[in-house]
Amino acid sequence: MPGGRLTNEDRQHIAAWLAEGLGYAEIGRRLGRPASTIMREVTRNGGPNDYGADRAHEATRHRARRHKQTQPPAPPVPDSGHGRDPRAVQDFTESFTALLVQQGLPRMEARVLACLYVTDSGGLTAADLVQRLRVSPASISHAIAFLEQQGMLGRERVPGARRERYVIDNEIWLPSLLASLQMNDELAAASQRGAEIFGATTPAGARFESSAELLLLVGEAFRQVMEQWRQILAARNTGRQQ
Repeated sequence: MPGGRLTNEDRQHIAAWLAEGLGYAEIGRRLGRPASTIMREVTRNGGPNDYGADRAHEATRHRARRHKQTQPPAPPVPDSGHGRDPRAVQDFTESFTALLVQQGLPRMEARVLACLYVTDSGGLTAADLVQRLRVSPASISHAIAFLEQQGMLGRERVPGARRERYVIDNEIWLPSLLASLQMNDELAAASQRGAEIFGATTPAGARFESSAELLLLVGEAFRQVMEQWRQILAARNTGRQQ
């Protein structure tokens, strides 16, 4: 049902429509779901070129069983101090993790991302993450693979060692924001086509025309904000170099 969990039948439809070349927005419309829900479903289960309905359904059931396991809360782990209240840091980290889950990230991936986000260095090794989150190395490995696929973190070699650190930077949200912009553009284009097909003087055509106008304004405003943000970053980096 709309708003509930995707069913196996939903996933069969998604696989078929992806094979037909439909975009996330159109698939979401047909299923009565947000396009972002379809994007997350496809991305976390192989991507548009390797999405399998049965495999995705089984993977989701496996994640649900794993997330039901009770995990002891990790104790506050001091980073570099700065006079912070460890309990306040822990409470914030837990609430930030919950927010990421609400935004669509699987819980383990959200925990890993939040753990990296609250460090001053922005980077931790797999062993660090295992220690801080009290989970298995396999859980960390799966979460890292997912977050890397989403472009939300990278890896770098620890100087003088064979280990790698997983790192985030200030542009962590850029890939997901650009994906949202792409979906907005797809909806705007579809609405424009709808207005042309139904005729702007008809109720249905006027509805599509109004939607297209709004979505085009949102897209333009988004691009202006992105350009402003790039200018702010450039000015900030120039100031640091002087």
